[in-house]
Amino acid sequence: MDSPNRSTSLWPARAARWRLGSRVLEFGARPLIMGILNATPDSFSDGGKFDRYESACDHGRAMAAAGADLIDIGGESTRPYSTPIAIDEELRRTIEVVRTLSTELAIPISIDTSKSAVAASAVEAGAEIINDVTGMEGDPRMVEVAVASGAGLCVMHMQGTPQTMQDAPRYEGVVDDIQAYLAERVKRLTAAGVSAESICLDPGIGFGKTHQHNLTLMANAWRFHSLGHPLLFGHSRKGFIGKVLGDSKRGRTSATVGASLALARQGVQVIRVHDVAATREALALFADCGGIDGRAGRLDT
Repeated sequence: MDSPNRSTSLWPARAARWRLGSRVLEFGARPLIMGILNATPDSFSDGGKFDRYESACDHGRAMAAAGADLIDIGGESTRPYSTPIAIDEELRRTIEVVRTLSTELAIPISIDTSKSAVAASAVEAGAEIINDVTGMEGDPRMVEVAVASGAGLCVMHMQGTPQTMQDAPRYEGVVDDIQAYLAERVKRLTAAGVSAESICLDPGIGFGKTHQHNLTLMANAWRFHSLGHPLLFGHSRKGFIGKVLGDSKRGRTSATVGASLALARQGVQVIRVHDVAATREALALFADCGGIDGRAGRLDT
């Protein structure tokens, strides 16, 4: 099923807001931009550039100045075939960066982790969002941390683990299968005490998907609105873009921006990207030219 061409009238209703620990994000004519801060030596695109405290904080400040609405800080690479790291090392890479940026910046800070101890420490340091690539299934204590903290949650779909996910991903129907998984995760999380208003859903571009699966998910992003929660897509600089371009080594900024506009056209509420300035400029024109409903995206405290 393809995205409607000219009208949002065929879409399911879009979620209008996302409740975080201390504020509510309101969505409007453009997606909110989540800037990626990889405090890692080995992430697939920018590993090693921001793995020191000073460079990580400087990059966070630069993304905020460039127009990021949120910043997502991660200390462990989840690229295909990556090796898990110890909790102490992930804490060392992330917590002081979270503390500094959450103190200095007015925008919400997210912690990208599947470890409950890291999530709990990050929330204590000022993070308002827990972004878990395992859909909050990888650590049995993660749901407990989510309930106790009241943080906003990014619940993602991944087939397998980073060590196995790209071996041979298969689906009966990739959109339907992932919708069903995310709906079940929402059901289980809310039954465990998580506030439904805190949940944002991520279909997991690149996490246990072929290039064609990724393209199908991107083209049918609008269908995930039927789940009744904000949507987050993390497509930035990923391998399927290189596949489409026919050159795995070519820079992917412009192509990522193009994909971001396709997601914006489908009403996706949050896009997670490396190139904040280029994305913000493109989305500013998107919003000024009508966007989704003629209103600018904003944060309400």
